[in-house]
Amino acid sequence: MTSPGELERTLRENLRGEIDFGAAARALTTMDASNYRRVPVGVVAPRDADDVAAALTVCAEAGVPVVPRGGGTSIAGQATGVGVVLDLTRHMNTLVSVDPAARTAVVQPGLVLDRLRDAVRPYGLTFGPDPSTHSRCTLGGMIGNNACGAHSVAWGTTADNVTELAVTAYGGTAHRIATGWDGAPAGLRELVTAHLGLLRTGMPPGFSRRISGYGGLDALLPEHGVRVARAFCGSEGTLGVVTEAVVRLVEAPRAPVLAVLGYADESAAAEAAAGLLPHGPLTVEGMAQDLVGDTAARLPRGGAWLFVEMPDEGAARALLRAADAVDSTVVTDPAGQRALWRIREDAAGTATRMPDGSMAWPGWEDCAVPPARLGAYLREFRALLAAHGLRGSPYGHFGEGCVHVRIDFDLVTAPGIARFRTFSEELADLVVAHGGSLSGEHGDGQARAELLPKMYGPDMIRLFGAYKDVWDPAGGMNPGTLVRPARLDENLRFAVLPATPFAEEVARCVGVAKCRTTDPGDGASVMCPSYRVTGEERHSTRGRARLLHEMLAGEIVTDGWRSAEVAEALDLCLACKGCRSDCPVGVDMAAYKAEFLHHHWAGRIRPLSHYTLGGLPDWLRLIARLRAAGAVNALARRVRVPGLDRERGGRLPDLAREPFTRWWGRQPGSAGRPGAEGESGAVTLWPDTFTQYLNPAAGRAATQVLRAAGLSVEVPTAGRVCCALTYVSTGRLDRARTVLRRTLDTLGEPAGPVVVLEPSCAAALRADLPALLPDDPRAARLARAVRTFAETLEQYAPAWRPPRLDREVVGQTHCHQHAVLGDGPDRRLRERAGLTGELSGGCCGLAGNFGFEPGHHEVSVACAEEQLLPSLRAAPRNAVIQADGFSCRTQIAQLGGVRARHLAELLAEGL
Repeated sequence: MTSPGELERTLRENLRGEIDFGAAARALTTMDASNYRRVPVGVVAPRDADDVAAALTVCAEAGVPVVPRGGGTSIAGQATGVGVVLDLTRHMNTLVSVDPAARTAVVQPGLVLDRLRDAVRPYGLTFGPDPSTHSRCTLGGMIGNNACGAHSVAWGTTADNVTELAVTAYGGTAHRIATGWDGAPAGLRELVTAHLGLLRTGMPPGFSRRISGYGGLDALLPEHGVRVARAFCGSEGTLGVVTEAVVRLVEAPRAPVLAVLGYADESAAAEAAAGLLPHGPLTVEGMAQDLVGDTAARLPRGGAWLFVEMPDEGAARALLRAADAVDSTVVTDPAGQRALWRIREDAAGTATRMPDGSMAWPGWEDCAVPPARLGAYLREFRALLAAHGLRGSPYGHFGEGCVHVRIDFDLVTAPGIARFRTFSEELADLVVAHGGSLSGEHGDGQARAELLPKMYGPDMIRLFGAYKDVWDPAGGMNPGTLVRPARLDENLRFAVLPATPFAEEVARCVGVAKCRTTDPGDGASVMCPSYRVTGEERHSTRGRARLLHEMLAGEIVTDGWRSAEVAEALDLCLACKGCRSDCPVGVDMAAYKAEFLHHHWAGRIRPLSHYTLGGLPDWLRLIARLRAAGAVNALARRVRVPGLDRERGGRLPDLAREPFTRWWGRQPGSAGRPGAEGESGAVTLWPDTFTQYLNPAAGRAATQVLRAAGLSVEVPTAGRVCCALTYVSTGRLDRARTVLRRTLDTLGEPAGPVVVLEPSCAAALRADLPALLPDDPRAARLARAVRTFAETLEQYAPAWRPPRLDREVVGQTHCHQHAVLGDGPDRRLRERAGLTGELSGGCCGLAGNFGFEPGHHEVSVACAEEQLLPSLRAAPRNAVIQADGFSCRTQIAQLGGVRARHLAELLAEGL
C-alpha cells in the first residue's frame, strides 16, 4: 500500500481541491454523531466531480479506502473511515438549478437541506424529507442514509424523492442512474435477473421505514420499474460517491397547523398514532413525559403526546374531534409552533442527558416497526431495558412506527460493553419479531450492520455482498459498513480516553452538530459565532470538542496540553457560552477553553494580553487607588497599550474619574446611614469591575431605580470583590480561585439577593464560581443569591410600576445572559416600560477580552455584522439603544458610532 506521504503528494498533483493530511484535519473527522471512532489517513475537499473522480482513481491505485462525508451527523458510524475522507461540504455545496414547473431541483451533495428549502420557498415548494438536523445535514448524506424526518408520513423518504443521480465509483468510473438500466454498472442487470425470486420473496414485508441494509434492492425488480437511483439510496457511501442529484420537490402547505394531543401514557399515544393516518396528517410525532420534562407545562394534560401537523386549521379541528385524547390543543401561531417543534428537534441531544445528569448514547437510535405494532413493541422494549438495568426515553415518528432512543450504556468498562452487545442482540430479535427494521431512518453503519442477518437471512445477506461487489469490486468504498461489517462493539470512541472528569466532559459532545448552522436565526440561538463567520469545522463547538478528544487520546494529536492544533482552534472561541444553552447536550466550550489554557500555559510566560486584559481588575484597582484615571486616559490616547489589537487603536475605553464605590460612599443611605423613605428589603448591589471603573453611571442609575422600587441598597466597599471573569477567560484558574476565595471572605453572607448589573459577571458568579470552588458551600450560596437587575425588580418589587418610556428599543442581548441567566424578566420589564421591539441575538463579537486581542478584529467585526450592526442601521432615528453588557456597549460605540445604555440607565432617565 502507498505510504501516506506518497498518497498526499499524488493527490496534490491530480486535484484542485484541498488535501490535508495534518493532525488537525484528521482529528476533526475521526467521529460522526455515533459511538464510533476511526482514524483516517487524510482529508480531501474536492472542488467538483472531476476532483472526485481523480481522488477515487488515485486512492484505488494506492489501495486506500474512501469514505464520503457530508455534515457528519450520522449516528451509526458510517461517516467515519480509516482511509481518505472526502469532505463534500466545502466546495460541492451548490444548488445547481430549480425547475418550479417540473418541481425538481439539481443539487450537489454538500448542499445543506435548509439552503435548498430556503431557495425553493418563494415558489411555494419544499423538499419533503426533513430530519431534525435540517439546518446542517447535507443532501448527499440524506441520500446515503435514505433520511426521512417528521414529514415522511406525507412525503416519503429521501429515496422516494430522488429521480436521478450522478455517481462516481471507486476507481473513477462515472455513472448517471435513474430509472432503467442505462448508466448502471456492468453486471447489475445480470445479478438482478439471476435473483428475481429471492428479491420477490426474501425481503421482509415492506413498510415505509424499511431502511436497513440495501433495503431498496427490490426497486430493481421489473414490476417496480427498475429504479436504479432509488436502490442506490441508503447505501451509506459503500457503493460510490454522489456528485449530483435531481430531487423531487413538493408543494409546501400554506398555513400548516399543529395539533398537540395528550394521552395517558406512551403506549396509548403509540396505539393512537396509526388511527390518525386516514386524516391525512403531514406529521405524527410522539414523545413521553420522561423526554419532555419541565416543558410539559406548555403542553396539554397527559403523560405522552402526539404532535400532528395538519394542512390547515379546519383539518386540525376535525382531527381533534376524531381523536380519543385526554386533552388537546391547536397551535396556529407560527412562533408558537416553532417553539414546540424545537422541543422535538432538540430531542436527539436532550435524550442524551438522563434526569440525574448522566449521559445516554446512540446505538439503537431509530429502529422501526409497522405502526400498528408500535404500542406492543414499546411495552416490550421498555421491559427489555429494565431487564438489563438500562434507561432510555423513546420518542420519534410514531405515525410510521419509527422510534428514536438514547440509552445509558456503559461503553467504557468490559462488563458494560458486554451488556451493550447482549442487549443489542436481544433488541434486534425483538424488532424482527414485530416485523420491523433495525434502522428506520439513519442507516446501519457499524452500530447495527453486524445484526442484519437476523433481519434478512443468509441468502439476502449474500445478495447484498454481491450487489456491493458489482458497484465496488475492489471493496474500497467505506469498508466495514453494511457488508462484511465491523463488530458493533469495536472502534468505540470512549476507549481511547483517560478516566478523568475533563475527558468525561469532552465526551459529552455527541456530534449532532447544531453548532454547525450558518444561519443566525431569530435570536433563539447564539452558538457558534466563530463557525458562522469562518465556516470551518475546527471553529465549531463540535470541532473543538473533537480536537480536545483527540488531544486526550494522544494518537493523532500527540503533544497533549501543549497542542498547537487545539490552541489554534480555541483561539477563535469567543467564550460566548452559547453552547452551554444552545447545544442539546450542554457542551460548555468556554469552560473547556479555560481549562485548556490553564494547562497549556502552565509554567510558561503567557501572551501579553493575558496579563493586560486578563489582569484588568488589578490594573484598574491600582489606577483608582492612585487616582490616576485622568492621566492614564490621556496617556492611552498617545501610546498603544501592549498586548492589545492595533485595529482597535491599541487602547481600552476611557476609565471613569470616580469609581462607583467612591461615589456610593458619599451618598445618604450608604455605610450604615438610613436610606430613602419607604425603602424595604435589602439587596446587595455588586460593584463589578466594569461598573466600578469603566461605567459607574450604570451603578448610579441602578441605585436610583432600585430605591424607587422600594428596595434598600447595600454595596460591598470594605474590601475587594470580583467574579474573576477575566482570569477565567484567560485560563488563569489558580488566580481565579484565589480571587474568588478572597471575594467570599470579604462578602460574608449577603442579606437578600445580590444584584449584578454586568451579565458576564453575573454568569461567572452563577456558573463558574461553584464549578471552581465545588467544596466551598459559600460559593453555592452566593451563586444562588445572584440576580440580574430585571430579575431583582420582578421578584422583590413585583408591585412596582416602571416609568413609561414608550420608545422603540434596539441593541444587544448579552450572550452570557442568553446562555446562563435568561432574559425573560428583561423582556417583561421592557414591555412594562413601553420599550417596544427586540434586541439582537447572537454575539456582539467583542466578547470581553476577545475582540481586543491581536488577530481577532476581523472575526469580531464579522460577528457584529451578523445581527447587531444591521439592526442598528435599520433602527428608527428616535430609537433607544440598550446593551446591558459593557462589551456590547463598547462594540456598539466603536463599530456603530452610537451610545448604548444599560436598562437601569434608561429607566432612571424616565423616573
